[in-house]
Amino acid sequence: MLPLGCHLQGAPSRNSWRFCAGMGKLQSKLKHSTYKYRPDGITEERIQTKACPEYSPAHVDSVSVVAALNSDLCVSGGKDKTVVAYNWKTGNAVRRLKGHEREITKIACIHGSSRFFSASRDRTVMMWDLRGPCQPRQQFSGHAMVVTGLAVSPDSSQLCTGSRDNTLLLWDIGTGQCVERASISRNLVTHLCWVPQEPYVLQTSEDKTIRLWDSRGLQVAHMFPAKQHIQTYCEVSEDGHKCISCSNGFGGEGCEATLWDLRQTRNRICEYKGHLQTVASCVFLPRAPASMPIIATSSHDCKVKIWNQDTGACLFTLSLDGSGPLTSLAVGDPVSLLCTSFGRGIHLLRVEHSRGPELREVAAF
Repeated sequence: MLPLGCHLQGAPSRNSWRFCAGMGKLQSKLKHSTYKYRPDGITEERIQTKACPEYSPAHVDSVSVVAALNSDLCVSGGKDKTVVAYNWKTGNAVRRLKGHEREITKIACIHGSSRFFSASRDRTVMMWDLRGPCQPRQQFSGHAMVVTGLAVSPDSSQLCTGSRDNTLLLWDIGTGQCVERASISRNLVTHLCWVPQEPYVLQTSEDKTIRLWDSRGLQVAHMFPAKQHIQTYCEVSEDGHKCISCSNGFGGEGCEATLWDLRQTRNRICEYKGHLQTVASCVFLPRAPASMPIIATSSHDCKVKIWNQDTGACLFTLSLDGSGPLTSLAVGDPVSLLCTSFGRGIHLLRVEHSRGPELREVAAF
């Protein structure tokens, strides 16, 4: 049972959505259908034609970020200043948490736990626990500007935060105390992620570089060759051997993702080009048996693309027309992908391998 004062009902209707209180599904909408094929038979673009159920909206405004807490729950945040834990399998909001004074910018979860963190334009980070009260368990205040990076150590004992104030801070989660501080001129942080089973934190920046930080003293251990465009996001593979970053851009200039080797050579391995606007997020997708390794990207051009990780070939494009810029991706389970947007909340996508890797939208909330 949740503590008193927690909000369990869905948020009010957003734009033209019709909310039906007490019911998970909203009315379905039909979409247009177009296909584009390359000479080699790979499907380039698809706008699905089947009706897609719309659950109770998680947020009343644009959604900035989503992260998977476990195989049933995701945690999201956006312009409505609210952090929402949502069961994307049933279409129900589990908890709505209010404490930030401005837009939520990042979410980081402790997997296998009920705890997670939210960062905000109000310059603070808060730690929440679904098994506790609706108030934050801990607050981390130390940045002078919006917090734009958030990463939890593999042992869940430390939190690394980054900001547009050019600063990285390392926190002891148990005490809430800042234990290390590092600042580099013009290093406007865009994203942070912790390398699995390592003391290293990967960071992207508006200065077009990608830095690998050693958390033991918070020193730069490696700097990858600078790209030509702002690096907006980064993700590390589960084995910690590779990472991907993505960049801003317009009209196809920039707008790419890049695969890097995190091992000794630390070279650039591959580039993924095909989006027409800023690529906001990139993730490694779970590998199906006997299939090629694939990654997914989402962009401000309203498209989610699947790529052959090794060759850079675009295998499938799902166009989410009417959603506005796509802002964040998260892997929900081996066949589910969560995608946030400016205009239509959170999209639940299904990864299918029956005819090669494909994406299909199965719900929106």
